[in-house]
Amino acid sequence: MAHHFASEQPEGLKNHIEKIAIVGAGGQVGKYFTEELLKAGNHKITAITRGDSTSTVPAGVEIKKIDYADQASIVEALQGQEALIITMGVRAPPDQQTRLIEAAATANVAWVLPNEWGYDHSNPGLYNDIPLGEKSAKYLEHIEKLGKSSWMGVTCGFWYEYSLSYGPAAYGFDLKNRTVTFFDDGNTRINTSTWAQCSRSVAKLLALKVLPDDANDKSPCLAHYRNKFVYVSSFKVSQRDMLNSVMRVTGTTLDDWKIEHEPSASRYKAGVEAMQKGDMSGFVQMMYTRVFYPDGSGDFETSRGLQNDVLGLPKEDMDEYTKIAVQRAQ
Repeated sequence: MAHHFASEQPEGLKNHIEKIAIVGAGGQVGKYFTEELLKAGNHKITAITRGDSTSTVPAGVEIKKIDYADQASIVEALQGQEALIITMGVRAPPDQQTRLIEAAATANVAWVLPNEWGYDHSNPGLYNDIPLGEKSAKYLEHIEKLGKSSWMGVTCGFWYEYSLSYGPAAYGFDLKNRTVTFFDDGNTRINTSTWAQCSRSVAKLLALKVLPDDANDKSPCLAHYRNKFVYVSSFKVSQRDMLNSVMRVTGTTLDDWKIEHEPSASRYKAGVEAMQKGDMSGFVQMMYTRVFYPDGSGDFETSRGLQNDVLGLPKEDMDEYTKIAVQRAQ
């Protein structure tokens, strides 16, 4: 029988997650999550890695090796875990996440945070126009169909310091050569997050109690987010806001920058055409540009609301992270 309140649970059962497994703990994104979880000190962390992986993980993390061709090895690695965090690159074989989800169900892992980091996959326009949406939805449906785990998707927008320094295909900036292409007029505001903020959101989320104490308990808990997206953000900004921040950080003026404009619709179309020819940069251009359409799809703060305050996330200094982006671009 399902328990809706902690007071209904058998005596001795805890109401907090203690053991968390993370895939990609030594990766570009996963390392930030792992470090923040360790810093919070609320959980025992286990890194799930391939047997041939050479990546390093922070001290204090247990390591369990798996073979994606051997489902039993994944199940064994997940035994006793209460939550599974999956971080993978977009080029990772799609069956790997499926295998992890199925192993989590077999091992009775209660909570899965799938590879959902980024733009709002539940937005209909983005879902239809960016190929990742349909794929992501299938993973979530699979978790629910298996019926053993619940999922939580953390929607944080694109990584700010990464995207600003990535190059023109992302936020339109070439920081090294001081050029920027504004999509339309450059005034469309989107939500974007730093690696640090998204990591804090994961640690804070998984530190919540699982169930409310009783019917009168309205404090946040994991049950409130069962099979739902959790929306967090560092900044809601436009490309012009980003440029102003870059100029403050670098001590430059508009005279030092070459500024161009491109209609977002034609830029998106060009990205799709390049992607269809096998150009990965076309995929990046298509995805980022679509989020900047002037239809509000990149502004989930307005359409969905944020959980920043509920999770106790801090306000951040945009220039601090712009400085990181500038350093990354050198």
